[in-house]
Amino acid sequence: MRETTAVRNGEEIAADKLSEYLRGRLSVRGDLYIEQFPAGSSNLTYLITVGNEELVLRRPPFGNTVKSAHDMGREFNVLTKLSAVYAPAPKPLLFCGDESIIGSEFYLMERRHGLIVRGKFPETLFSGWGPVTSQEAFLAIARNFISNLADLHTLDYAAAGLESLGHSEGYNRRQVEGWTKRYFAAKTDEHKELESAIHWLNENIPSEFGTSLIHNDYKFDNVMLDPNDLTKITAVLDWEMVTVGDPLMDLGTTLGYWMSADAGEDMLNMPFNPRVLMENISRRELVEMYAEAFGRELPDMLFYYAFGIFKIAVICQQIYARFVKGFTKDERFAHFDKFVAALGRIAANAQEKGMI
Repeated sequence: MRETTAVRNGEEIAADKLSEYLRGRLSVRGDLYIEQFPAGSSNLTYLITVGNEELVLRRPPFGNTVKSAHDMGREFNVLTKLSAVYAPAPKPLLFCGDESIIGSEFYLMERRHGLIVRGKFPETLFSGWGPVTSQEAFLAIARNFISNLADLHTLDYAAAGLESLGHSEGYNRRQVEGWTKRYFAAKTDEHKELESAIHWLNENIPSEFGTSLIHNDYKFDNVMLDPNDLTKITAVLDWEMVTVGDPLMDLGTTLGYWMSADAGEDMLNMPFNPRVLMENISRRELVEMYAEAFGRELPDMLFYYAFGIFKIAVICQQIYARFVKGFTKDERFAHFDKFVAALGRIAANAQEKGMI
């Protein structure tokens, strides 16, 4: 997939107004060009080129009706503090709350370079690994991916000035009830298995395991890898849902994205994680990797995994509802209702089997 493309129809931003606004605010000179990073499905991300400088612009999706879920000022403030203590977080440069410039608030951040793997993982990437077998390479990449999440969860967020983002007490209940409300607010079709999972989750909410800074959407297509060493992460992206809460809820979301063969071809081919890793490394292995890196024995992960699946289904449903209502013309979202249904089946199967 090309890294950037022409801006999608209906998602354009005014280059002339943006150029005028940036003049004098940033030390960049020259004509301004705009391209789009096409793979995201929530906040929109653009490449802004001015002379020899490259910047990244983030703005909410068009037709956004949940401002709190796409708060650019909050994301900017978090990254300002987080990038000082957590190397994978990109450094933000400028926030604009004036919606007359591009039609919404936005912020600019530094551009990081690296490899984002979506779905396919070309075998040529392993050519420099020498005598190691592919399975050893897969394990090394996955272990670093999970260890990096544990690093975030063990970060001293209070020392970084991020304690005001939230609190752990009652976090799990707030999350289940909040995402339940979001689902029904965006509902367009009947998904009985998913709604059965919603009922189960609301009846089985555990006490909080701990308190950490959590990303809330940690998956492979939100990390950038060093193409010369795939065990090194050059950036973690998409911090729109970052908060303080139970780290196992964060891990549960990561597990929810990690599909196995019984999920079916459509879900295995979703671009969240490299398929070759999902086919060779189980969710249980990921849990073991996390426990080792985090340094604590973990409880049964069924609830957290089921919650992760449910949350992903709600995100898909919200995106599909925006497409149905005409707020986005991106054809990638035309069949997201099928993913909602499939995720409902996966959650129901996990609960029936009692295992992740």
